[in-house]
Amino acid sequence: MKDFKVLHRSNDEYGPLIVLDNKDTRILAFADNDEQSKLLKLTPHIPQHTYVQAMLLVLLFCQPKRVMILGLGGGGLIHALKHYDAGIKMTAVELREQVIVLSKRFFQLPIGKKLTLVHQDAKVFLTEKQYKKVDVVFADIYDAKGVDEMQLSAEFIALCADAIKEKGFLVLNCWKEHSQDRQLLTYLQMHFVDIRACLTGGGNWVIIACKQQDHTSASELKTYAQALSKQLDFPLDKSLTRFKPFV
Repeated sequence: MKDFKVLHRSNDEYGPLIVLDNKDTRILAFADNDEQSKLLKLTPHIPQHTYVQAMLLVLLFCQPKRVMILGLGGGGLIHALKHYDAGIKMTAVELREQVIVLSKRFFQLPIGKKLTLVHQDAKVFLTEKQYKKVDVVFADIYDAKGVDEMQLSAEFIALCADAIKEKGFLVLNCWKEHSQDRQLLTYLQMHFVDIRACLTGGGNWVIIACKQQDHTSASELKTYAQALSKQLDFPLDKSLTRFKPFV
């Protein structure tokens, strides 16, 4: 990242917070040589990380009215969802207060009546149940070392399932090695009947789990993906090609 200049550097109780910038791009990092969020300044709605693109495959199966985002980062998911449908009601839960501050200051976070920002531990937020049930829960809780292990626990997955409507979805961003985690699959199977996943080019393993079985054919999904790609303003074909049942 030698072409980037440092716009902001600070520390909180969890570690460093760094904002990097070049002519076109802005990055949020939680350590040197780390990249948590990446935003194109002129087109912030187009995700720059393949895992965010893969998480949005859930839109092939539902048109959410209300979503919950656990782990804010630079707000990439929020930008993409708002571009897709400005009417979606979003609740974003973030543990680190400074991440919320920086996303507003440096990452063009689209503040408005449809977005509720909550400074709280995601597990505590889910446990307290002070929310309306949602169509989709997006769980993307990471630090500089990787995915928060709490996100892969039986308790956390159960709490997420409880927050989701009867026909809702859980979208879980993990690492490649979790594709071999049979315990994680067992936890998911306790609450979801249709569990699929996408291995991204960046080494992430994005799980999309639904409480009801979906019978959309591969050819239908391909057709839907072409239309959705136009709505989102980026191609979904590579992610869809990698999208398989998690068994």
